Amino acid sequence: MHAQDTAIGFVGTGVMGASMAGHLLDAGADLHVTTRTQGKAQALIDRGATWHGTPGGVAEASTVVFTIVGFPPDVESVYLGDDGLLAHAKPDTYFVDMTTSSPALAKAIADRAAKHGCFALDAPVSGGDRGAREAKLSIMVGGDRAAFDRVRPLLDIMGANIVYQGPAGSGQHCKMCNQIAIASGMLGVCESLAYAERAGLDPRTVLESISAGAAGSWSLSHLAPRILDGDFEPGFFVKHFIKDMTIASESGDRMGLELPGLATALAMYEKLAGKGLGDKGTQALFELYDDQDLDDA
Repeated sequence: MHAQDTAIGFVGTGVMGASMAGHLLDAGADLHVTTRTQGKAQALIDRGATWHGTPGGVAEASTVVFTIVGFPPDVESVYLGDDGLLAHAKPDTYFVDMTTSSPALAKAIADRAAKHGCFALDAPVSGGDRGAREAKLSIMVGGDRAAFDRVRPLLDIMGANIVYQGPAGSGQHCKMCNQIAIASGMLGVCESLAYAERAGLDPRTVLESISAGAAGSWSLSHLAPRILDGDFEPGFFVKHFIKDMTIASESGDRMGLELPGLATALAMYEKLAGKGLGDKGTQALFELYDDQDLDDA
């Protein structure tokens, strides 16, 4: 399956989706798009993408459809609603949901797609806005292995680390592992910078040392400099991270697994959102440390 001879649908052209869809367009795809606000897709439309008013319209025009929307209810509506993808899908259509969503919902969508003679993969991504722009996303995929192999060339256009994880829902479970690791890691990044400042060190000089050592991480290398620049604009929204951590926490509860690091991070991010910063990037957590507003988090 190659972009230049495939009608590809894309639902959701936000911070990450616009860049991802743009890579498919650049690769020669006949691209069909829809999103809640048409203006967010206008740049793609101006470059040749075809606009549709509903997800169902995208499904009718496409052989493969990618989706990346906000929250599990959005995913459910896009796939299972009356004007949704599956209600209007042709047999043998491939659906790839790249939203971070519920593993249980991913399995339900895959089962429903199969009844329509279609294939649905859950393929959440990591790498933020920069990874989307540079086509270097990590993509974690669950679902039918043959369907994965079929759409793999299209995933390669958007990502640099594409790994098949297992049956439906496995991609979402892998993304929960990713978000759990990031959650505690962001606490460490913020606490490290706060400590450096309180100790009278130059935090940028500190970063030169620790980002290349055992403490190194994607967040330390890419988000710590944004913190020091006072740049809290979203590569990934606080409100979406709260959604992801909540899914991970609820999944852990169902498995009987305690996740105290995740619980602490979730409480702190909820406090941050309560201060009106839900639309900022995840690095805005530093605002709590900068204000020393950590009580009751």
